Amino acid sequence: MQCYSILKKDIRLLLCAEGADVLIGVGGGKALDTAKAVAEYLKVPVATIPTIAATDAPCSALSVIYTSDGVFDRYFVLPSNPNLVLVDTDIIAKAPTRLLVSGMGDALATWFEAEACNFTKAPNMPGGEGTSAALALAKLCYDLLLEYGLDAKIACEAHAITPALEKIVEANTLLSGMGFESSGLAAAHAVHDGLTVLEETHQFYHGEKVSFGTLTQLVLQDADPDTIYEVLDFACSIGLPVTLKQLGLAGASFEKLLPAAEAACAEGTTMANMPFKVTPSMVVNAMLGADALGRAFLKS
Repeated sequence: MQCYSILKKDIRLLLCAEGADVLIGVGGGKALDTAKAVAEYLKVPVATIPTIAATDAPCSALSVIYTSDGVFDRYFVLPSNPNLVLVDTDIIAKAPTRLLVSGMGDALATWFEAEACNFTKAPNMPGGEGTSAALALAKLCYDLLLEYGLDAKIACEAHAITPALEKIVEANTLLSGMGFESSGLAAAHAVHDGLTVLEETHQFYHGEKVSFGTLTQLVLQDADPDTIYEVLDFACSIGLPVTLKQLGLAGASFEKLLPAAEAACAEGTTMANMPFKVTPSMVVNAMLGADALGRAFLKS
Protein backbone atom coordinates (compact mmCIF):
# COMPACT_ATOMS: atom_id res chain seq x y z
CA MET A 1 0.00 0.00 0.00
CA GLN A 2 1.22 3.48 -0.88
CA CYS A 3 0.37 6.29 1.53
CA TYR A 4 0.99 10.00 1.03
CA SER A 5 0.77 12.55 3.81
CA ILE A 6 0.61 16.14 2.63
CA LEU A 7 0.71 19.07 5.06
CA LYS A 8 -0.01 22.51 3.63
CA LYS A 9 -1.55 25.49 5.38
CA ASP A 10 -2.49 23.27 8.35
CA ILE A 11 -4.56 20.99 6.14
CA ARG A 12 -3.50 17.34 6.18
CA LEU A 13 -4.58 14.91 3.52
CA LEU A 14 -3.86 11.23 4.00
CA LEU A 15 -3.94 9.63 0.60
CA CYS A 16 -3.76 5.89 0.24
CA ALA A 17 -3.88 3.62 -2.79
CA GLU A 18 -3.44 -0.11 -3.15
CA GLY A 19 -2.40 -0.84 -6.70
CA ALA A 20 -5.02 1.52 -8.08
CA ASP A 21 -4.69 2.75 -11.65
CA VAL A 22 -7.80 4.94 -11.64
CA LEU A 23 -9.79 6.83 -9.00
CA ILE A 24 -13.59 7.10 -9.08
CA GLY A 25 -15.39 9.78 -7.12
CA VAL A 26 -19.11 9.31 -6.39
CA GLY A 27 -21.27 11.83 -4.54
CA GLY A 28 -21.53 15.59 -4.16
CA GLY A 29 -19.08 18.42 -4.60
CA LYS A 30 -16.87 17.72 -1.59
CA ALA A 31 -16.56 14.04 -2.48
CA LEU A 32 -15.72 14.80 -6.11
CA ASP A 33 -13.26 17.57 -5.23
CA THR A 34 -11.55 15.18 -2.82
CA ALA A 35 -11.33 12.51 -5.51
CA LYS A 36 -9.84 14.95 -8.01
CA ALA A 37 -7.23 16.18 -5.53
CA VAL A 38 -6.26 12.67 -4.46
CA ALA A 39 -5.99 11.55 -8.09
CA GLU A 40 -3.63 14.44 -8.81
CA TYR A 41 -1.35 13.48 -5.92
CA LEU A 42 -1.42 9.84 -6.97
CA LYS A 43 -0.95 10.77 -10.65
CA VAL A 44 -3.77 8.52 -11.81
CA PRO A 45 -6.83 9.26 -14.00
CA VAL A 46 -10.05 10.24 -12.25
CA ALA A 47 -13.71 9.64 -13.10
CA THR A 48 -16.49 11.62 -11.44
CA ILE A 49 -20.04 10.34 -10.93
CA PRO A 50 -22.20 13.06 -9.34
CA THR A 51 -25.26 11.96 -7.42
CA ILE A 52 -26.53 15.56 -7.19
CA ALA A 53 -26.33 18.60 -9.45
CA ALA A 54 -25.52 21.11 -6.71
CA THR A 55 -22.22 22.44 -8.11
CA ASP A 56 -20.00 22.34 -11.18
CA ALA A 57 -17.45 20.18 -9.33
CA PRO A 58 -17.98 17.12 -11.60
CA CYS A 59 -16.36 18.83 -14.60
CA SER A 60 -13.96 21.40 -13.17
CA ALA A 61 -10.18 21.17 -12.96
CA LEU A 62 -9.91 22.38 -9.39
CA SER A 63 -10.71 21.35 -5.86
CA VAL A 64 -11.97 23.76 -3.22
CA ILE A 65 -10.06 23.34 0.03
CA TYR A 66 -11.70 24.18 3.36
CA THR A 67 -10.26 24.17 6.87
CA SER A 68 -11.50 21.65 9.41
CA ASP A 69 -13.75 24.44 10.72
CA GLY A 70 -15.52 24.78 7.36
CA VAL A 71 -13.84 28.03 6.35
CA PHE A 72 -12.71 28.50 2.74
CA ASP A 73 -8.94 28.17 2.45
CA ARG A 74 -7.95 28.12 -1.22
CA TYR A 75 -8.52 26.78 -4.72
CA PHE A 76 -6.31 23.83 -5.65
CA VAL A 77 -6.03 24.24 -9.43
CA LEU A 78 -5.46 20.93 -11.19
CA PRO A 79 -3.55 20.40 -14.44
CA SER A 80 -6.51 18.79 -16.22
CA ASN A 81 -10.21 18.15 -16.00
CA PRO A 82 -11.59 14.75 -14.95
CA ASN A 83 -10.93 12.04 -17.49
CA LEU A 84 -14.53 10.88 -17.39
CA VAL A 85 -17.77 12.43 -16.13
CA LEU A 86 -20.88 10.25 -15.85
CA VAL A 87 -24.14 12.01 -15.00
CA ASP A 88 -27.31 9.92 -14.63
CA THR A 89 -30.32 12.24 -14.49
CA ASP A 90 -32.41 9.41 -13.03
CA ILE A 91 -30.21 9.67 -9.93
CA ILE A 92 -30.24 13.47 -9.95
CA ALA A 93 -34.05 13.54 -10.17
CA LYS A 94 -34.31 11.43 -7.01
CA ALA A 95 -32.01 13.71 -4.99
CA PRO A 96 -33.42 16.47 -2.75
CA THR A 97 -34.72 19.38 -4.82
CA ARG A 98 -32.90 21.87 -2.62
CA LEU A 99 -29.60 20.54 -3.98
CA LEU A 100 -30.63 21.11 -7.60
CA VAL A 101 -31.73 24.64 -6.66
CA SER A 102 -28.41 25.22 -4.91
CA GLY A 103 -26.68 24.18 -8.13
CA MET A 104 -28.64 26.84 -9.96
CA GLY A 105 -27.41 29.35 -7.37
CA ASP A 106 -23.83 28.40 -8.15
CA ALA A 107 -24.49 28.55 -11.90
CA LEU A 108 -26.25 31.91 -11.55
CA ALA A 109 -22.94 33.62 -10.84
CA THR A 110 -21.20 32.24 -13.93
CA TRP A 111 -22.30 34.86 -16.44
CA PHE A 112 -21.86 37.90 -14.21
CA GLU A 113 -18.41 36.86 -13.04
CA ALA A 114 -17.36 35.96 -16.58
CA GLU A 115 -18.56 39.35 -17.78
CA ALA A 116 -16.54 41.14 -15.09
CA CYS A 117 -13.41 39.14 -15.90
CA ASN A 118 -13.85 39.79 -19.60
CA PHE A 119 -14.06 43.54 -18.95
CA THR A 120 -10.89 43.60 -16.86
CA LYS A 121 -9.05 40.98 -18.97
CA ALA A 122 -8.45 39.10 -15.73
CA PRO A 123 -6.86 35.65 -15.98
CA ASN A 124 -9.14 32.64 -15.93
CA MET A 125 -8.71 29.84 -13.39
CA PRO A 126 -5.73 28.13 -15.11
CA GLY A 127 -4.10 31.54 -15.51
CA GLY A 128 -4.78 32.02 -19.21
CA GLU A 129 -6.94 34.44 -21.14
CA GLY A 130 -10.68 34.09 -21.44
CA THR A 131 -12.13 33.44 -24.87
CA SER A 132 -15.26 34.48 -26.70
CA ALA A 133 -16.38 30.85 -26.64
CA ALA A 134 -16.08 30.74 -22.85
CA LEU A 135 -18.08 33.94 -22.53
CA ALA A 136 -20.79 32.55 -24.81
CA LEU A 137 -21.03 29.37 -22.71
CA ALA A 138 -21.38 31.47 -19.55
CA LYS A 139 -24.21 33.46 -21.14
CA LEU A 140 -25.90 30.26 -22.33
CA CYS A 141 -25.74 28.98 -18.77
CA TYR A 142 -27.60 32.07 -17.53
CA ASP A 143 -30.17 31.93 -20.32
CA LEU A 144 -30.99 28.27 -19.59
CA LEU A 145 -31.45 29.02 -15.91
CA LEU A 146 -33.97 31.76 -16.60
CA GLU A 147 -35.89 29.72 -19.17
CA TYR A 148 -35.93 26.28 -17.58
CA GLY A 149 -34.98 26.70 -13.90
CA LEU A 150 -38.45 26.77 -12.40
CA ASP A 151 -39.73 23.94 -14.59
CA ALA A 152 -36.67 21.86 -13.64
CA LYS A 153 -37.33 22.44 -9.95
CA ILE A 154 -40.96 21.35 -10.34
CA ALA A 155 -39.86 18.24 -12.24
CA CYS A 156 -37.30 17.37 -9.56
CA GLU A 157 -39.96 17.67 -6.87
CA ALA A 158 -41.92 15.04 -8.80
CA HIS A 159 -38.76 12.95 -9.39
CA ALA A 160 -39.47 13.32 -13.11
CA ILE A 161 -36.83 13.43 -15.82
CA THR A 162 -37.98 16.14 -18.21
CA PRO A 163 -36.22 18.15 -20.93
CA ALA A 164 -36.14 21.11 -18.52
CA LEU A 165 -34.41 19.03 -15.86
CA GLU A 166 -31.88 17.74 -18.40
CA LYS A 167 -31.05 21.30 -19.49
CA ILE A 168 -30.58 22.52 -15.92
CA VAL A 169 -28.36 19.58 -15.02
CA GLU A 170 -26.25 20.51 -18.04
CA ALA A 171 -26.19 24.15 -16.96
CA ASN A 172 -25.31 23.36 -13.33
CA THR A 173 -22.55 20.87 -14.05
CA LEU A 174 -21.07 21.44 -17.51
CA LEU A 175 -21.82 25.00 -18.64
CA SER A 176 -21.21 26.54 -15.24
CA GLY A 177 -17.95 24.60 -14.95
CA MET A 178 -16.67 25.53 -18.40
CA GLY A 179 -17.89 29.10 -18.02
CA PHE A 180 -16.20 29.91 -14.71
CA GLU A 181 -13.08 27.91 -15.39
CA SER A 182 -12.41 29.39 -18.82
CA SER A 183 -13.57 32.94 -17.99
CA GLY A 184 -12.80 33.39 -14.30
CA LEU A 185 -14.44 34.23 -10.98
CA ALA A 186 -15.08 37.61 -9.39
CA ALA A 187 -17.06 39.10 -6.48
CA ALA A 188 -19.88 36.54 -6.22
CA HIS A 189 -17.59 33.68 -5.24
CA ALA A 190 -15.34 35.96 -3.19
CA VAL A 191 -18.39 36.90 -1.11
CA HIS A 192 -19.26 33.22 -0.72
CA ASP A 193 -15.73 32.47 0.42
CA GLY A 194 -15.86 35.35 2.88
CA LEU A 195 -19.21 34.24 4.30
CA THR A 196 -17.69 30.91 5.33
CA VAL A 197 -15.85 32.68 8.19
CA LEU A 198 -19.27 33.23 9.80
CA GLU A 199 -20.32 30.00 11.48
CA GLU A 200 -24.00 30.82 11.06
CA THR A 201 -23.67 30.20 7.31
CA HIS A 202 -22.17 26.72 7.57
CA GLN A 203 -25.58 25.04 7.48
CA PHE A 204 -26.22 26.47 4.02
CA TYR A 205 -25.02 25.07 0.71
CA HIS A 206 -22.34 26.52 -1.53
CA GLY A 207 -24.75 27.63 -4.24
CA GLU A 208 -27.09 29.26 -1.73
CA LYS A 209 -24.29 31.53 -0.53
CA VAL A 210 -23.07 32.14 -4.08
CA SER A 211 -26.60 33.23 -5.02
CA PHE A 212 -26.49 35.98 -2.40
CA GLY A 213 -22.93 36.74 -3.53
CA THR A 214 -24.24 37.30 -7.06
CA LEU A 215 -26.81 39.79 -5.84
CA THR A 216 -24.09 41.49 -3.80
CA GLN A 217 -21.84 41.73 -6.86
CA LEU A 218 -24.63 43.32 -8.89
CA VAL A 219 -25.21 45.94 -6.18
CA LEU A 220 -21.48 46.48 -5.81
CA GLN A 221 -20.99 47.18 -9.52
CA ASP A 222 -24.14 49.33 -9.78
CA ALA A 223 -25.74 46.97 -12.29
CA ASP A 224 -28.79 47.98 -14.28
CA PRO A 225 -31.91 47.77 -12.06
CA ASP A 226 -33.65 45.59 -14.65
CA THR A 227 -30.85 43.03 -14.32
CA ILE A 228 -30.99 43.11 -10.53
CA TYR A 229 -34.74 42.57 -10.49
CA GLU A 230 -34.45 39.83 -13.09
CA VAL A 231 -32.03 38.00 -10.80
CA LEU A 232 -34.23 38.63 -7.76
CA ASP A 233 -37.29 37.33 -9.58
CA PHE A 234 -35.49 34.18 -10.71
CA ALA A 235 -33.92 33.49 -7.32
CA CYS A 236 -37.19 33.92 -5.46
CA SER A 237 -39.12 31.81 -7.97
CA ILE A 238 -36.98 28.75 -7.24
CA GLY A 239 -36.26 29.42 -3.56
CA LEU A 240 -32.70 30.73 -3.56
CA PRO A 241 -31.80 33.05 -0.66
CA VAL A 242 -31.84 36.78 -1.37
CA THR A 243 -31.56 38.06 2.21
CA LEU A 244 -29.10 37.70 5.06
CA LYS A 245 -31.86 36.19 7.22
CA GLN A 246 -32.15 33.35 4.73
CA LEU A 247 -28.46 32.60 5.37
CA GLY A 248 -28.77 32.59 9.15
CA LEU A 249 -27.67 36.21 9.53
CA ALA A 250 -30.89 38.00 10.43
CA GLY A 251 -30.23 41.54 11.59
CA ALA A 252 -26.49 41.26 10.98
CA SER A 253 -24.71 44.55 11.62
CA PHE A 254 -21.89 46.19 9.70
CA GLU A 255 -19.45 44.96 12.36
CA LYS A 256 -20.79 41.40 12.15
CA LEU A 257 -20.33 41.26 8.38
CA LEU A 258 -16.96 43.00 8.29
CA PRO A 259 -14.82 39.86 8.90
CA ALA A 260 -16.57 38.17 5.95
CA ALA A 261 -15.94 41.21 3.76
CA GLU A 262 -12.30 41.36 4.82
CA ALA A 263 -11.86 37.70 3.90
CA ALA A 264 -13.58 38.34 0.56
CA CYS A 265 -11.14 41.15 -0.21
CA ALA A 266 -7.99 39.45 1.09
CA GLU A 267 -4.94 39.25 -1.15
CA GLY A 268 -5.24 36.54 -3.77
CA THR A 269 -9.04 36.33 -3.78
CA THR A 270 -11.14 36.57 -6.91
CA MET A 271 -12.43 39.97 -5.77
CA ALA A 272 -9.34 41.36 -7.53
CA ASN A 273 -10.98 40.47 -10.87
CA MET A 274 -13.63 43.16 -10.48
CA PRO A 275 -13.32 46.19 -12.81
CA PHE A 276 -12.48 48.48 -9.88
CA LYS A 277 -10.70 48.29 -6.53
CA VAL A 278 -13.03 46.86 -3.91
CA THR A 279 -12.64 47.48 -0.18
CA PRO A 280 -14.20 45.55 2.72
CA SER A 281 -16.37 48.55 3.54
CA MET A 282 -17.76 48.53 -0.01
CA VAL A 283 -18.55 44.82 0.28
CA VAL A 284 -20.39 45.19 3.60
CA ASN A 285 -22.47 48.04 2.21
CA ALA A 286 -23.23 46.02 -0.92
CA MET A 287 -24.29 43.04 1.22
CA LEU A 288 -26.55 45.24 3.32
CA GLY A 289 -27.94 46.83 0.16
CA ALA A 290 -28.56 43.44 -1.43
CA ASP A 291 -30.29 42.29 1.74
CA ALA A 292 -32.55 45.35 1.72
CA LEU A 293 -33.47 44.76 -1.92
CA GLY A 294 -34.19 41.12 -1.22
CA ARG A 295 -36.41 41.92 1.76
CA ALA A 296 -38.32 44.53 -0.23
CA PHE A 297 -38.77 42.16 -3.17
CA LEU A 298 -40.11 39.38 -0.94
CA LYS A 299 -42.72 41.78 0.45
CA SER A 300 -43.81 43.04 -2.98
